Amino acid sequence: MKTIPAPSVAQHPKKIKLHGDVRVDKYFWLRDKKNPKVLKYLNAENAYFEAQLKPLSKLKTKLFKEMKSRIKENDSSPPAPYEKYVYYSKYKKGKQYVMNCRKLKKGGKEEIILDGNKIAKGKKYYNSTGFKLSTDQQILAYSADFDGSERYNIHFKDLRTGKLLPDVLKNSSGSFIWANDNKTLFYVVIDKNLRPYQVYRHVLGESPDKDVLVYQEKNAEHFLSVWKSSSDEYIFIDTSGKITSEVWYLHASSPMTEFKCFEPRKEGLEYTIEHRNDQFWILTNLKAKNFQVMTTSVGKTSRKNWKTFLKNSDSIFREGMSLFANYLVLSERMNGLPEIYVYDFTTKKAHHMAFDDAAYSAFLGTNLEFSTDTLRLNYSSPITPDSVIDYNMKSRRKKVVKTKVIKGHKKTNYRCERVWVKGHDGVKIPMTITYRKGFKKNGQTPGYLYGYGSYGANIPDSFPSYRDVFRLIDRGYVYALAHIRGGSEMGRHWYEDGKFLKKKNTFKDFIACGEYLVQKKYVHPKKMAACGGSAGGMLMGACMNMRPDLFSLIVAHVPFVDVVNTMLDKDLPLTQLEYKEWGNPADKKYYNYIKSYSPYDNVESKAYPHMFVTCGLNDPRVTYWEPAKWVAKLRELKTDNNTVLFKTNMGFGHFGASGRFDHLYEQAEEYAFIISKFGESKR
Repeated sequence: MKTIPAPSVAQHPKKIKLHGDVRVDKYFWLRDKKNPKVLKYLNAENAYFEAQLKPLSKLKTKLFKEMKSRIKENDSSPPAPYEKYVYYSKYKKGKQYVMNCRKLKKGGKEEIILDGNKIAKGKKYYNSTGFKLSTDQQILAYSADFDGSERYNIHFKDLRTGKLLPDVLKNSSGSFIWANDNKTLFYVVIDKNLRPYQVYRHVLGESPDKDVLVYQEKNAEHFLSVWKSSSDEYIFIDTSGKITSEVWYLHASSPMTEFKCFEPRKEGLEYTIEHRNDQFWILTNLKAKNFQVMTTSVGKTSRKNWKTFLKNSDSIFREGMSLFANYLVLSERMNGLPEIYVYDFTTKKAHHMAFDDAAYSAFLGTNLEFSTDTLRLNYSSPITPDSVIDYNMKSRRKKVVKTKVIKGHKKTNYRCERVWVKGHDGVKIPMTITYRKGFKKNGQTPGYLYGYGSYGANIPDSFPSYRDVFRLIDRGYVYALAHIRGGSEMGRHWYEDGKFLKKKNTFKDFIACGEYLVQKKYVHPKKMAACGGSAGGMLMGACMNMRPDLFSLIVAHVPFVDVVNTMLDKDLPLTQLEYKEWGNPADKKYYNYIKSYSPYDNVESKAYPHMFVTCGLNDPRVTYWEPAKWVAKLRELKTDNNTVLFKTNMGFGHFGASGRFDHLYEQAEEYAFIISKFGESKR
């Protein structure tokens, strides 16, 4: 078979001077999307990608068919009650997108209120942030993005007639909410840099040109969103930076009045609010690193009036709060695992829900009703498929109402364990390891280590149905999930120990997890694949610069790797917001530190692992030129003969293909590449 050479790209050195330092960026010009030579290079990389994968076409097809065959194509979610209706979603065989439906509680004909397949017809890409129903449940508002740019239009559908209304609200972030008059909608608009910065009020039937600006956020470090209290009585505007928040509120039955500030922002103060009866409930880090719950009366929102209801705990991190008519529910984390806290206002007693697996994911599901004793949860573990659980908060009884069918999967065929890895500074890092029953720790098995470790985001120990990593596990691979610093698995300090001038803890933790897998003979020392996306792609780049010998193959999806240049570009959507995550390189100490780990800036003339890199041309979060420049520099400097593959999704954004089957093709490509390098172990 005729092969094509790896692409080469022209070098146009650009000198960038700052703080007395000079960086020479040979590939800076790849930022110019309008330059036809840029697209020519990206297309050349795509052609090379396809040529390299062509010998793997049978394996790729086999993997795709395996993954698709495990999906129950005709499937639906359990109905969620709300007033006179029950709402649910479903998929039909052969269809890519979800259908949102409802029925009357008393029974009756199914009503398809939103069919993603019809909306996406003729489109290469479709995504929605969801839909919202007017208070009388007769008008539906939904968002749509057709190119992955995360720039949404909001549309309206009259559920009485089934017809679309002429109102179209453009240039939205996809955050919107109804007032209680069934005709007024508040929605968030983005600026030219895709920052959610304005809230407008739209009245159904009126021209969008007449929409009223009700709030504008001038601070580029803050993003806006809107939501409604569980009681349906208040609408909130949240303006949040990385470590500072401020909320404005308005009674949902008085949409023409002005929003009021709940508590003015103060650097480092974070809070979110909910409403019940005559009180606002506040989840805040005020004098509470791991967050506490406070209350205040509706008429007295100033911080001086806040009273503590549930104090801060050094061992429990409080992530989220939900209110019901008779219950307070908190999403918490303890020892790196999720907990659900329930407080009964009637009995004035609290309890935690208990879960059995060594590692698991548990979070609140679709809870539409305020006056109910039933709490809906989503639960899974690395070997337990997703389950929907209804939990009676009064009787404390659980009922599994739905378990996702994964064809051919038997939990008893697998084992999952949670271990604690000693980090470079003695800190213990939780890691979850999954493998097939009968596995022997003899150092001969290939491994797949996944990590993220940024923004305080927790990577759940959930069933990996979307990525279907069992295609590797069933071929003898060990799958491990590293809960490294930079996330919040172990509490707020876990996040703070992996950001700013402590960011390298994230990379060192991941390396420690990789070393553990080799030292304890879970994984062959020359058969370790590591995977991460976005900020997790930065993790991949930093770790392979630091320890290219440890990882034999790197998978980096939409990788954030050109950190210095990106953080110096104030016109990019996320840059100024993220000064509170990485630091502002305009400050010399942050410039020097970021430069010391930025993957692109630290590519050297040495041997590197096999590489599998992807990006989206329309990605507003991690621009395509970051991985493009990175790959070009790797091709220039690396001294090995290992394979470097780079694919640009020309019509997509940050999250890749949108259909439920389309993404499986991309997953099959990744797994086929890994298997081609490491082979299969005995089952």
